[in-house]
Amino acid sequence: MEIDIQSLKTYNELARSGGESAAQALAELTGLETRVEVTDVSLLSTADLEYEFAGREFAGVEVGLGDPLSGTTVLAFDADGRKTITRGLVPNAGGEAPDHDLDPDLTESAIVEAGNIMVNGFVSGWADHLETKVEVSPPDYVEGAGVAVLPEDLTEDEYVVVFRSRVDAVDEDVSFRMLLFPELASLERLLETRPDDPDDGSVGRGRIPLEKLEVFSEMTERGSAKAADNVANMTQLSTAVEVNRLRFVPLVDVPTHVSDRRRIGTVVQFDGTPSGHLAILFDPGAARTAVGALPFIDLEPDGDEAGEGEIEWAGRRREALEELGNVIASGFIDGWANVLETSIEHSPPAFVDDMGSSIVSPIIADVGREENYAFLLDSAIRIGDTDTLQCQLFAVPRPAELESALDDLLVERADETDVDPDDLF
Repeated sequence: MEIDIQSLKTYNELARSGGESAAQALAELTGLETRVEVTDVSLLSTADLEYEFAGREFAGVEVGLGDPLSGTTVLAFDADGRKTITRGLVPNAGGEAPDHDLDPDLTESAIVEAGNIMVNGFVSGWADHLETKVEVSPPDYVEGAGVAVLPEDLTEDEYVVVFRSRVDAVDEDVSFRMLLFPELASLERLLETRPDDPDDGSVGRGRIPLEKLEVFSEMTERGSAKAADNVANMTQLSTAVEVNRLRFVPLVDVPTHVSDRRRIGTVVQFDGTPSGHLAILFDPGAARTAVGALPFIDLEPDGDEAGEGEIEWAGRRREALEELGNVIASGFIDGWANVLETSIEHSPPAFVDDMGSSIVSPIIADVGREENYAFLLDSAIRIGDTDTLQCQLFAVPRPAELESALDDLLVERADETDVDPDDLF
């Protein structure tokens, strides 16, 4: 099936509008001030979903949708959200003590009541746009850890397409996720070619085959794996790629995906087909651990320690991080060039130390001169034996050039990504 980019933009906007409707419904039910944090269309593997939901408890509702939006919508509240919703709708559900266990029956009733209103608000915008009625099944209550709250049949496919909105309360530690998993046949109808497109076989009309996006996602995952191997070889630390996500996002939302936490790393600009930017961002502790494990430099403190992970990034320490970033970027980007059979070069790494959102803002400003949306490739590499040390890779290729590169990509070359990584990278 082919994905029409203009339609993808439209439905991304509908997902945001639906998230805002659901957020407004929550605000009216509970009095909480809410806001939509992120909205995107993602191509995710089962492992990606497991990573995103791992280690947390959720409760919510699952709702089936009929034509022309056939699929499943899941509304999932985090643990704090479940308590807030239940106590807001049923004040005596938790007893007198603040930490008293919630009554299970009252919790389920409150979540189903809120979920039914919120999902209907989410779907109504889609129905209005499609100028038809979308059948919505009665909500089924779901709860559990991780992906236990998601439809079981998602594991049957290697990749799933999901429209996502995340809503947070402004002054409370409360959030919920709204996920729409369309059936592929339904998605194909939604993202069908626009009738005003010329049917002349020309290139560059904003259409990308889904299978080519899947190949590109696989390429990125392998590039991330090679980057992780490079880090392991240089530092002798254990590494692993924990997640690899391909998202179609409004450019203005990219800083939110990266977060406001402090990041230390490098940024490179790559030129060719495609061109764009790659940010390699370490948690401060991960940067310190990785550079401290490099055998070829003396890392005696070159500045006062300001606390755990706080060191002066100057001199040989900074040069070492830049070299590490260069090796990671080469392994990541060269993989694209090999499989796409194009030439892609990247600039020397530029050192960065700032909030993640501030680091990517210049990238967004550059790409945003031509487009309002882009594909964001997001990979996370764990460094060492703790889950708290991570390096994230955020790649933002220019949309038109990515489309051109994928147009020339032979899907059959996906098999070539299974060879020895040293032959590709």
